[in-house]
Amino acid sequence: MRLTARQKEILRYLAQTPGVLSSSLLSEKFDVSVQTIRKDMNELSDKGLVRRVHGGISFPSDNDNLSFSNREVIHLTAKQKIAQRIVEDLPQGISIFLGIGTTPKQVAHALLDHPGLTVVTNNIHASLIMSRNPQINVYLAGGAVRSSDEDTVGESVTRFYRQFNIKIAVFGVGGLSQKGELLDFTPEEADLTQAMTAQSQTCWLIADQSKYQRYAPVVSGKLDAVERFYSDQHHADIADLCFKHQVNYIIS
Repeated sequence: MRLTARQKEILRYLAQTPGVLSSSLLSEKFDVSVQTIRKDMNELSDKGLVRRVHGGISFPSDNDNLSFSNREVIHLTAKQKIAQRIVEDLPQGISIFLGIGTTPKQVAHALLDHPGLTVVTNNIHASLIMSRNPQINVYLAGGAVRSSDEDTVGESVTRFYRQFNIKIAVFGVGGLSQKGELLDFTPEEADLTQAMTAQSQTCWLIADQSKYQRYAPVVSGKLDAVERFYSDQHHADIADLCFKHQVNYIIS
Protein backbone atom coordinates (compact mmCIF):
# COMPACT_ATOMS: atom_id res chain seq x y z
CA MET A 1 0.00 0.00 0.00
CA ARG A 2 1.54 3.30 -1.11
CA LEU A 3 1.29 6.16 1.35
CA THR A 4 3.01 9.50 1.28
CA ALA A 5 5.47 10.38 4.04
CA ARG A 6 2.93 12.80 5.52
CA GLN A 7 0.16 10.20 5.48
CA LYS A 8 2.40 7.78 7.37
CA GLU A 9 3.13 10.51 9.91
CA ILE A 10 -0.60 11.22 10.27
CA LEU A 11 -1.19 7.55 11.13
CA ARG A 12 1.64 7.58 13.69
CA TYR A 13 0.27 10.76 15.26
CA LEU A 14 -3.23 9.29 15.37
CA ALA A 15 -1.90 6.16 17.10
CA GLN A 16 -0.47 8.38 19.86
CA THR A 17 -3.61 10.49 20.24
CA PRO A 18 -6.78 8.87 21.60
CA GLY A 19 -10.06 9.76 19.93
CA VAL A 20 -10.47 12.10 16.96
CA LEU A 21 -7.86 14.26 15.23
CA SER A 22 -9.32 17.37 13.64
CA SER A 23 -8.33 18.61 10.20
CA SER A 24 -7.40 22.01 11.67
CA LEU A 25 -5.02 20.43 14.21
CA LEU A 26 -3.36 18.33 11.52
CA SER A 27 -3.10 21.36 9.27
CA GLU A 28 -1.19 23.23 11.98
CA LYS A 29 1.02 20.27 12.88
CA PHE A 30 2.13 19.61 9.30
CA ASP A 31 2.08 23.24 8.19
CA VAL A 32 -0.14 22.62 5.17
CA SER A 33 -3.57 23.85 4.19
CA VAL A 34 -6.75 22.30 5.56
CA GLN A 35 -7.65 21.34 1.98
CA THR A 36 -4.40 19.35 1.67
CA ILE A 37 -5.06 17.58 4.97
CA ARG A 38 -8.61 16.76 3.91
CA LYS A 39 -7.24 15.16 0.75
CA ASP A 40 -4.88 13.04 2.89
CA MET A 41 -7.73 12.08 5.22
CA ASN A 42 -9.95 11.07 2.32
CA GLU A 43 -7.22 8.90 0.80
CA LEU A 44 -6.51 7.22 4.14
CA SER A 45 -10.23 6.64 4.58
CA ASP A 46 -10.53 5.15 1.09
CA LYS A 47 -7.77 2.69 1.98
CA GLY A 48 -9.65 1.71 5.15
CA LEU A 49 -6.90 2.98 7.47
CA VAL A 50 -8.98 5.67 9.20
CA ARG A 51 -12.63 6.54 9.70
CA ARG A 52 -13.85 9.96 8.61
CA VAL A 53 -15.86 11.75 11.27
CA HIS A 54 -17.22 15.28 11.39
CA GLY A 55 -14.23 17.61 11.11
CA GLY A 56 -11.55 14.96 11.39
CA ILE A 57 -10.50 11.30 11.54
CA SER A 58 -10.24 8.44 14.00
CA PHE A 59 -9.11 4.85 13.71
CA PRO A 60 -11.80 2.40 12.56
CA SER A 61 -13.83 0.72 15.28
CA ASP A 62 -11.90 -1.77 17.38
CA ASN A 63 -14.58 -4.29 16.38
CA ASP A 64 -13.45 -4.17 12.76
CA ASN A 65 -10.91 -6.75 11.64
CA LEU A 66 -9.03 -4.77 8.99
CA SER A 67 -7.22 -6.34 6.06
CA PHE A 68 -3.58 -7.37 6.47
CA SER A 69 -2.22 -4.47 4.39
CA ASN A 70 -4.24 -1.97 6.42
CA ARG A 71 -3.21 -3.41 9.79
CA GLU A 72 0.42 -3.56 8.76
CA VAL A 73 0.99 0.20 8.96
CA ILE A 74 -0.92 0.70 12.23
CA HIS A 75 1.21 0.60 15.41
CA LEU A 76 4.17 -0.45 13.22
CA THR A 77 6.87 0.89 15.55
CA ALA A 78 5.33 -0.93 18.51
CA LYS A 79 5.24 -4.21 16.55
CA GLN A 80 8.88 -3.82 15.53
CA LYS A 81 9.91 -3.23 19.15
CA ILE A 82 8.06 -6.34 20.27
CA ALA A 83 9.67 -8.37 17.47
CA GLN A 84 13.16 -7.26 18.42
CA ARG A 85 12.63 -8.23 22.06
CA ILE A 86 11.35 -11.66 20.99
CA VAL A 87 14.55 -12.24 19.00
CA GLU A 88 16.71 -11.23 21.95
CA ASP A 89 14.97 -13.76 24.19
CA LEU A 90 14.66 -16.64 21.73
CA PRO A 91 17.36 -19.34 22.11
CA GLN A 92 19.35 -20.50 19.11
CA GLY A 93 18.59 -23.78 17.38
CA ILE A 94 15.00 -23.96 18.59
CA SER A 95 11.64 -24.87 17.04
CA ILE A 96 8.78 -22.39 17.02
CA PHE A 97 5.24 -21.96 15.85
CA LEU A 98 4.77 -18.49 14.37
CA GLY A 99 1.19 -17.28 14.26
CA ILE A 100 -0.79 -15.16 11.85
CA GLY A 101 -0.94 -11.40 11.67
CA THR A 102 1.24 -8.36 11.22
CA THR A 103 3.25 -8.55 14.46
CA PRO A 104 4.44 -12.12 13.68
CA LYS A 105 5.47 -10.81 10.26
CA GLN A 106 7.75 -8.30 12.02
CA VAL A 107 9.09 -11.17 14.15
CA ALA A 108 9.94 -13.04 10.94
CA HIS A 109 11.95 -10.04 9.69
CA ALA A 110 13.80 -9.84 12.99
CA LEU A 111 14.53 -13.59 12.99
CA LEU A 112 16.20 -13.66 9.58
CA ASP A 113 19.71 -13.95 11.03
CA HIS A 114 18.75 -16.20 13.95
CA PRO A 115 20.71 -19.45 13.52
CA GLY A 116 19.34 -22.98 13.51
CA LEU A 117 15.62 -22.27 13.64
CA THR A 118 12.79 -24.61 12.71
CA VAL A 119 9.63 -22.62 12.02
CA VAL A 120 6.11 -23.97 11.52
CA THR A 121 3.59 -21.39 10.35
CA ASN A 122 0.50 -20.63 8.31
CA ASN A 123 1.61 -17.01 7.90
CA ILE A 124 2.44 -16.75 4.19
CA HIS A 125 4.48 -13.54 4.55
CA ALA A 126 6.51 -14.93 7.46
CA SER A 127 7.34 -18.13 5.57
CA LEU A 128 8.53 -16.22 2.50
CA ILE A 129 10.65 -13.86 4.59
CA MET A 130 12.40 -16.60 6.55
CA SER A 131 12.89 -18.85 3.52
CA ARG A 132 15.53 -16.35 2.38
CA ASN A 133 17.87 -17.86 4.99
CA PRO A 134 18.77 -21.45 4.00
CA GLN A 135 19.76 -22.18 7.62
CA ILE A 136 16.14 -21.75 8.75
CA ASN A 137 13.87 -24.76 8.22
CA VAL A 138 10.42 -23.42 7.32
CA TYR A 139 7.24 -25.49 7.17
CA LEU A 140 4.23 -23.70 5.67
CA ALA A 141 0.85 -25.29 6.41
CA GLY A 142 -1.34 -25.76 3.35
CA GLY A 143 -5.02 -24.84 3.47
CA ALA A 144 -7.55 -22.31 2.29
CA VAL A 145 -5.83 -18.98 1.51
CA ARG A 146 -7.44 -15.86 3.00
CA SER A 147 -6.59 -12.95 0.75
CA SER A 148 -7.55 -10.39 3.41
CA ASP A 149 -5.18 -11.93 5.98
CA GLU A 150 -2.57 -13.51 3.68
CA ASP A 151 -2.50 -16.78 5.57
CA THR A 152 -3.89 -20.32 5.34
CA VAL A 153 -6.67 -21.73 7.51
CA GLY A 154 -8.89 -24.78 7.81
CA GLU A 155 -8.88 -28.29 9.20
CA SER A 156 -5.87 -29.29 7.08
CA VAL A 157 -3.79 -26.56 8.77
CA THR A 158 -4.90 -27.65 12.23
CA ARG A 159 -4.05 -31.30 11.44
CA PHE A 160 -0.66 -30.21 10.11
CA TYR A 161 0.09 -28.37 13.36
CA ARG A 162 -0.81 -31.40 15.47
CA GLN A 163 2.04 -33.41 13.90
CA PHE A 164 4.66 -31.30 15.67
CA ASN A 165 6.24 -31.11 19.11
CA ILE A 166 7.37 -27.48 19.27
CA LYS A 167 9.44 -25.72 21.92
CA ILE A 168 7.85 -22.24 21.76
CA ALA A 169 4.67 -20.93 20.17
CA VAL A 170 4.85 -17.22 19.29
CA PHE A 171 1.44 -15.87 18.37
CA GLY A 172 -0.95 -12.94 18.62
CA VAL A 173 -4.67 -12.65 19.20
CA GLY A 174 -7.57 -10.62 17.86
CA GLY A 175 -8.29 -9.30 21.34
CA LEU A 176 -7.82 -9.80 25.07
CA SER A 177 -10.84 -9.53 27.35
CA GLN A 178 -10.99 -8.10 30.86
CA LYS A 179 -11.38 -11.67 32.13
CA GLY A 180 -8.17 -12.80 30.48
CA GLU A 181 -9.81 -14.54 27.53
CA LEU A 182 -7.81 -14.83 24.31
CA LEU A 183 -10.12 -13.78 21.48
CA ASP A 184 -10.08 -14.46 17.74
CA PHE A 185 -12.35 -13.42 14.88
CA THR A 186 -13.21 -16.86 13.45
CA PRO A 187 -13.49 -20.45 14.72
CA GLU A 188 -10.69 -21.41 12.30
CA GLU A 189 -8.32 -18.91 13.94
CA ALA A 190 -9.31 -20.18 17.39
CA ASP A 191 -8.65 -23.80 16.34
CA LEU A 192 -5.13 -22.82 15.27
CA THR A 193 -4.44 -20.97 18.51
CA GLN A 194 -5.58 -24.04 20.45
CA ALA A 195 -3.45 -26.36 18.31
CA MET A 196 -0.36 -24.20 18.87
CA THR A 197 -0.84 -24.07 22.63
CA ALA A 198 -1.49 -27.84 22.78
CA GLN A 199 1.57 -28.79 20.72
CA SER A 200 4.06 -26.39 22.34
CA GLN A 201 6.08 -26.67 25.52
CA THR A 202 5.95 -22.90 26.07
CA CYS A 203 3.67 -20.15 24.71
CA TRP A 204 4.61 -16.51 24.16
CA LEU A 205 1.79 -14.10 23.42
CA ILE A 206 2.67 -10.97 21.43
CA ALA A 207 0.30 -8.01 21.27
CA ASP A 208 0.45 -4.25 21.44
CA GLN A 209 -1.75 -2.65 24.09
CA SER A 210 -4.49 -1.80 21.56
CA LYS A 211 -5.62 -5.45 21.72
CA TYR A 212 -6.78 -5.07 25.34
CA GLN A 213 -10.59 -5.00 25.51
CA ARG A 214 -10.77 -5.19 21.72
CA TYR A 215 -13.82 -7.22 20.82
CA ALA A 216 -13.58 -10.44 18.82
CA PRO A 217 -16.39 -13.03 18.91
CA VAL A 218 -14.55 -16.35 19.44
CA VAL A 219 -12.81 -17.42 22.65
CA SER A 220 -9.67 -19.36 21.74
CA GLY A 221 -8.15 -19.82 25.19
CA LYS A 222 -7.21 -18.29 28.50
CA LEU A 223 -4.28 -16.12 29.46
CA ASP A 224 -3.06 -18.78 31.89
CA ALA A 225 -2.09 -20.94 28.88
CA VAL A 226 0.67 -18.38 28.21
CA GLU A 227 4.03 -18.14 29.97
CA ARG A 228 5.05 -14.73 28.61
CA PHE A 229 3.14 -11.73 27.29
CA TYR A 230 5.21 -9.34 25.16
CA SER A 231 3.81 -5.85 24.62
CA ASP A 232 4.97 -2.39 23.65
CA GLN A 233 3.88 -0.28 26.65
CA HIS A 234 2.99 -0.94 30.26
CA HIS A 235 -0.76 -1.08 30.86
CA ALA A 236 -1.88 -1.34 34.50
CA ASP A 237 -4.94 -3.50 33.77
CA ILE A 238 -2.93 -5.91 31.61
CA ALA A 239 -0.26 -6.08 34.30
CA ASP A 240 -2.93 -7.01 36.87
CA LEU A 241 -4.31 -9.70 34.56
CA CYS A 242 -0.85 -11.15 34.01
CA PHE A 243 -0.16 -11.19 37.75
CA LYS A 244 -3.47 -12.94 38.39
CA HIS A 245 -2.76 -15.59 35.73
CA GLN A 246 0.95 -15.93 36.64
CA VAL A 247 2.16 -14.66 33.27
CA ASN A 248 5.47 -12.86 32.84
CA TYR A 249 4.58 -9.41 31.42
CA ILE A 250 7.47 -8.14 29.28
CA ILE A 251 7.62 -4.61 27.88
CA SER A 252 9.79 -4.19 24.80
